[in-house]
Amino acid sequence: MTKKQVIKLFEERKVRTVWDDQEEKWYFCVVDVVEALTDSVNPTDYIKKMKKRDPELAKGWGQIVTPLSLQTPGGKQRVNCANQEGFFRIIQSIPSPKAEPFKQWMAQVASLRLDQMQDPELSIDQAIIDYKRLGYSDAWINQRIKSIEVRKELTDEWKRTGVKEGLEYASLTDIITREWSGFTTKQYKRHKGLKKENLRDNMTNLEIALNILAEASATEISKDRNPKGFNAQTQVAKEGGSVAKAARKQLESKLGRSVITKDKASDYLLPEKNEQEEKDGSQ
Repeated sequence: MTKKQVIKLFEERKVRTVWDDQEEKWYFCVVDVVEALTDSVNPTDYIKKMKKRDPELAKGWGQIVTPLSLQTPGGKQRVNCANQEGFFRIIQSIPSPKAEPFKQWMAQVASLRLDQMQDPELSIDQAIIDYKRLGYSDAWINQRIKSIEVRKELTDEWKRTGVKEGLEYASLTDIITREWSGFTTKQYKRHKGLKKENLRDNMTNLEIALNILAEASATEISKDRNPKGFNAQTQVAKEGGSVAKAARKQLESKLGRSVITKDKASDYLLPEKNEQEEKDGSQ
């Protein structure tokens, strides 16, 4: 089951959500939603009391909620989530004027994802909007969108040749990254002072361009040789990365400096402003 985790904003509250590709449904974090609807300082305790008030809800709780992996202050943990239908049942036990707007918001989130599945270009458009909001330049955004396209083509090729998702994908990615940059993904993130942030979102234009060259080269070499399985793909990954390494070395000899930098997005992007700050700044 493949899930893509995102955070959606309901009014001014962050609600963690997970998209389930298999069921084609959003799952919403129960604690986040209850906190948003009730303004409770202890939503976990509120849920316990709510289940005591509503025995039928408590009886069917195991069918309504599903523990899913979500990011928490203590790292990724299994947290109770519910899909749209499940939350309609939970909301019946929450006497809150926010309940109806939340139903509409959930329906809008679900509708948007389904629209994006029918027209993938909408997902790209949304990514562009999000990157612009974060302050990335148009040139960087164009490179980043291209890198997503190239990465998808590479993983499709890996899948076609029998590479397994998860650990094998990560291992091949490390091989490619280490070959062209000198760092594994983890080492590269450490070099930039990153923790949980996405490495590619913190690359410069040159770094992204070289990573694109490495992954695109690996894809084309694989298509030409048609290797079978992970072991055969490791050599392809090295050769794809070596193409970008040669380009990097040649460029660095011209520049007299390394193009592998410690720069990260937080060094040059302005922090997001909330609506009130934006209003105050415009007055």
